[in-house]
Amino acid sequence: MDPHVVKRPWWHLHRRLYEWVIHFADTPHGGRALFLLSFAESSFFPVPPDVLLAPLTLGAPKKWFQFALACSIASVFGGILGYAIGLSVWQSIDTWVFTHLGALGLTEQNFRTFEAWYARWDFWIVFTCGFTPLPYKVCTISAGVARINFFGFVIASAISRSARFFLVAGLFGWKGERMRPFIEKYFNWLSLAFAILLIGGFAVLKLLHD
Repeated sequence: MDPHVVKRPWWHLHRRLYEWVIHFADTPHGGRALFLLSFAESSFFPVPPDVLLAPLTLGAPKKWFQFALACSIASVFGGILGYAIGLSVWQSIDTWVFTHLGALGLTEQNFRTFEAWYARWDFWIVFTCGFTPLPYKVCTISAGVARINFFGFVIASAISRSARFFLVAGLFGWKGERMRPFIEKYFNWLSLAFAILLIGGFAVLKLLHD
């Protein structure tokens, strides 16, 4: 390795991905990008769709229901893909994923934590992950690995993801214009707070595992 090459920490990459996602809010492709982001985040992409859902709704408050619905549907279908990965091909790719994608929350420790939870609560684990900053992608894939009831998984995902995205979009659609000056003034701090919540989800997993 070149000694002059500085290896950037994982959070630097996460920040660049975050900024790349955000820029779609100012393009005509925002709605399509939101759908694809919500789908991908449910199985492998590290940036949650909320970061694009909020500014899109802020820019077009009357479309809040449309954005929330698209986000919810895409997330559930992405979750089904994650479940299918865990059910069918996970044993063939798990070592590679743990080695190369561990920084995204796809770690062996996290998977063991989720599998232990599923043995006790299955439906409620999916519901909790779908609504909170806990890593949903780990939830969907590990649900397939643990072979929890598929229909229960879909129902829990649909309820929790819809509740989360309709809450976010509804809030920005309802109070968007009043909130705009505050958000524009403190956007960097709000972004930081969101990142802390996301990282906190992984930290909770580690504490519970330990």
